[in-house]
Amino acid sequence: MKRRLTSLAMLTALVVAAPAMAGSAAPIRGAKYLSMAHVTLAAARATALKTRPGKITDQELEKEKGGSGLRYSFDIKSGGKGYEVGVDAKTGAVLENSADGPHPD
Repeated sequence: MKRRLTSLAMLTALVVAAPAMAGSAAPIRGAKYLSMAHVTLAAARATALKTRPGKITDQELEKEKGGSGLRYSFDIKSGGKGYEVGVDAKTGAVLENSADGPHPD
């Protein structure tokens, strides 16, 4: 009986944790550049959310001018508004933290 309860508890924990684990493995546009990044996607997401608390709705790794030339770009919904937060993929520095304009890309 004790063994069944332990198994049931483990199964329940997996069911509860699965959605959270799946959310952290969301696809990222520009994944081909991940091997060039020194900062992990998870660390960049944490930096972006610390800079602009909210919900990440889109994420991309792109080559772009500024910083090291490789950056994570996150679209974040916060307080009903959209923001873009850019994190340097080599240094972890915040490169952008701006409100979306009337025509966000």
